[in-house]
Amino acid sequence: MSDDPSRATAGDEQGTDADLTHTDESGEAQMVDVGDKPDTARRAVARGRIRLRPETVAAVSENTVEKGDVLATARVGAIQAVKHTWETIPMCHQIPITNVDTEFSLEEGVIELTVAVETTGKTGCEMEALEGVTTGLNVVWDMVKSAEKDADGQYPETGIQSVEVLEKTKRER
Repeated sequence: MSDDPSRATAGDEQGTDADLTHTDESGEAQMVDVGDKPDTARRAVARGRIRLRPETVAAVSENTVEKGDVLATARVGAIQAVKHTWETIPMCHQIPITNVDTEFSLEEGVIELTVAVETTGKTGCEMEALEGVTTGLNVVWDMVKSAEKDADGQYPETGIQSVEVLEKTKRER
């Protein structure tokens, strides 16, 4: 067993080189073969937050941001990101997305985005849920950046944080 936690595999606290699924014996990157796995119904839910100035969150809530409807645009961006995850994460499989739900929650100084992704296939969809959250929050930032910049053009109060997978389930068909 390796003492290097970066070499651990999913489900193990520490793994061996033989346990690594995205590299071959010589250390070359490879995609995992999921061809023999049964199709299962799978669901993953991820969440993240973006810190904004309270007045920016109020403008988003009131739909008065100059660039347009922030949440509608971010929702489209999140869904598009889910559908294209396999193009941006090198070893991610292209999977059939059967459903994407997005939910925004606005609080003082924070917008929270939760993305739930469903598929029926041979591999999970947690990367798709994470990609939806991060892209959706990036779209929010892009839509409100003029309101968030300080006098020097910096973003001292703005930040994406707490991106995490909340749930991952699968059910044999």
